[in-house]
Amino acid sequence: MTETRELGVLEGPVLCFGGPYSNAQATEAVLAEARARDIPPERTICTGDVVAYGGQPKETVDLIRASGVQVVMGNCEESIGFGAADCGCGFDEESDCADWSRVWYAHALTGLDDGAKAWMRELPRQIRFTLRGRRFAVIHGGAENISEYIFASTPGETKSHGFHQLDRDGPVDGVIAGHSGLPFTELLGHRLWLNAGAIGMPANDGTPRGWFSVLTPAAGGIDIALYPLDYDHRAAARALRNQSPDLPYAKTMGDGLWPNMAVMPEAERRLQGRPLAPKPVHWPGRPPAAAEVAHNIRLFPDR
Repeated sequence: MTETRELGVLEGPVLCFGGPYSNAQATEAVLAEARARDIPPERTICTGDVVAYGGQPKETVDLIRASGVQVVMGNCEESIGFGAADCGCGFDEESDCADWSRVWYAHALTGLDDGAKAWMRELPRQIRFTLRGRRFAVIHGGAENISEYIFASTPGETKSHGFHQLDRDGPVDGVIAGHSGLPFTELLGHRLWLNAGAIGMPANDGTPRGWFSVLTPAAGGIDIALYPLDYDHRAAARALRNQSPDLPYAKTMGDGLWPNMAVMPEAERRLQGRPLAPKPVHWPGRPPAAAEVAHNIRLFPDR
């Protein structure tokens, strides 16, 4: 396993997505999107959790591996790759999500061969690249905790602290993350925090769509757009029902509503069932002034 994979300077649009979640149909659809946009595998990045809730872990891993896209290690890859007792998702041990996770995690463990598990162990915990002069770090959850849930409503201080931790390995202008399953784009001063979206499960917005992101170099900066992903969700639901009929996620694939919102802050819970319609964001990404740098150093001193 390498801690960080460096992709260098990328030229052209970058497509990012997270959470294939053992959903082979959604995975096929997002890879088709990359091909249709003429975005090659070296500029297509997955934020992890290739396997999880869905019914086809082997097929999904096979698709991702064969595609050659870049993948950062998620908590599911970490757990399966190293033979952990559970998925490491960060669920409360007494929650419904924890109970359901034992079912799909056991299926993934038995359904993946040693080659797939070895591939998971070798995934990097970070991916870094440069686009239009901005330095990006791709992580799964948080900078220090692979299973940290960071939402749009998560305080800016938490995100700023993540930047501070990542800066220790070289200054970062933008973070691309996953894990929480809900896409958002947030500008924090001169910096960017992007949750690229999850493709394998809806965003709790009452539609069956998944989400992915495209970062496009533009005049004076970078344009960031979140896109809905339509795919054969009925086939994905059938595959899950055939494997684990008692899990609620097949219903979620159709109605677009999470069966449990325990991990969500109240702000996100209030948005359940409202179809997402995020607007593109232009990020000028200006360099920080010396005073801002000094402020950040004082705010988050080394411990």
